[in-house]
Amino acid sequence: MDEAYFRSLSLIMAKQVGSKKLAHQMIFKNSVDKQEAANFLFQYIQPKSVLQTDGAGIYQGINQWWQVRPKKDIHKRWEFELTSEIEGMFGNLRTFIRRMYHHATPEYLPEYVSEFCLRFSSPEIFVSPNNYLEKTLRPVPTC
Repeated sequence: MDEAYFRSLSLIMAKQVGSKKLAHQMIFKNSVDKQEAANFLFQYIQPKSVLQTDGAGIYQGINQWWQVRPKKDIHKRWEFELTSEIEGMFGNLRTFIRRMYHHATPEYLPEYVSEFCLRFSSPEIFVSPNNYLEKTLRPVPTC
């Protein structure tokens, strides 16, 4: 789990180690506080999970807020082993935006991040049009 910053927006993203499962949340301000990180944990991270983060202050004592087993890299000490997958996701996201849209404004960034997460987590939707339709279309209730 880590956060990235884009001018007036912040992004919290988590990736299940060794899989393609991503969870993300846009924060509509230029920083993430401990309460927002805890809310993200409550919503997306299962209790008793190993939570791999960097040494940011918002993660200090996070196991008192949610039942996780924290492990951390200290980037100032050039430790990147635990967070390399999520840091790589941010690099992939920036490349995706640059290649697909050339740039992103704050107005459209949440949509671009959602599209990136869908494309990364569900590559099977591009195998055939039927796979795409099954994944994206849902019946509308009638009553």
